[in-house]
Amino acid sequence: MTTPQELKGSVAELLAAYPPESTPRQDFLDARFDAGLAWIHFPEGLGGLNAPRSLQSVVDKELAAAGAPDNDKRRIGIGLGMAAPTILAFGTPEQHQRFLRPLWTEREVWCQLFSEPGAGSDLAALGTRAVRDGDDWVVTGQKVWTSGAHKSQWAILVTRTDPDVPKHRGMTYFLCDMTAPGVEVRPLRQITGEAEFNEVFLSEVRIPDAHRLGAVGEGWKVAQTTLMNERVAIGGTEFPRDGGMVGVLTETWRERPELRTSELHDRLLKLWVEGESLRLVSSRLRQQLAAGAPGPEGSAVKVAFSELNQAASGLEIELLGDEGLRYDDWTMRRPDGVNFLGREAGYRYLRAKGNSIEGGTSEVLRNIIAERVLGLPSEPRIDKDVAWKDLPR
Repeated sequence: MTTPQELKGSVAELLAAYPPESTPRQDFLDARFDAGLAWIHFPEGLGGLNAPRSLQSVVDKELAAAGAPDNDKRRIGIGLGMAAPTILAFGTPEQHQRFLRPLWTEREVWCQLFSEPGAGSDLAALGTRAVRDGDDWVVTGQKVWTSGAHKSQWAILVTRTDPDVPKHRGMTYFLCDMTAPGVEVRPLRQITGEAEFNEVFLSEVRIPDAHRLGAVGEGWKVAQTTLMNERVAIGGTEFPRDGGMVGVLTETWRERPELRTSELHDRLLKLWVEGESLRLVSSRLRQQLAAGAPGPEGSAVKVAFSELNQAASGLEIELLGDEGLRYDDWTMRRPDGVNFLGREAGYRYLRAKGNSIEGGTSEVLRNIIAERVLGLPSEPRIDKDVAWKDLPR
């Protein structure tokens, strides 16, 4: 088994061969991946060393101390947190070799084509159709709320390939080239003024069968891997103590004593305790990840993250009073990545409203927690054995 000392030795060899101060950033990222120091729990040859995931921090700290560049997780977060673990779990060896290296080294940015206007929070109700045509699939439909589609070269895509079976059994998962003919990306301006989200129209887009991920008709099974990793990626982000949205709030509290009241102080302390509890639970969840794939427990962390962000950003607005009602810039812009803590208080407050929708709505996640974590009876479902084509829409 790989030890921390061995990893430190591997990092030292990398730094000696590619000094950060004189090596171009892209060359260093390539060399780090090839040395197996990208995501060390991945297999050898795919950016890893088959090492325990819990030791990743050893590598990261050594490289940070040396001033080495890292990839931009804000820009490629969907690729790192959702596409990569799904491709690793269900992809062919050829897909592993083709996609994982450019994904980690930022040569290719990924987005997620899951949600649809007519499916609401029920992903399995999606209607984007994929029809087999020789060695290709022809895909037609519409996706929505697609973060970063305007910056992406590839997408993870779930489609309907068999409308004659119940909705969960007629889905197939693909890797979609966002530059292919028939793919159109349109901005969706949000309440923040930004167009971080997009709607994507697919008009007879041809996808090679070689870019199918998993078996035909097993798209729901593949998508579950993506969704569980997505919830951990959003809610299980590693923050230091007094970090995240609560950290932004406490920093304002310390720097602006004239704004304090005893009532706000009590509410701040409550949120700080909740933030610390979430930090510890998230740490435990990451330790569980080191031993295997994420489970439904990630839904609970994501719900807690959403509620904490919204409460903390709301309290920040109250703390700032009239100043908190100002907004810096409503200009429509299309950012490179997602930033929950960016800009000023008004932006943070408005952006946090999306936390309870993206990555699975809090209502859906509470059902998952009830049924799959607590073992409570599932809600009655009348569509379980009905063909998708016969469902009311």
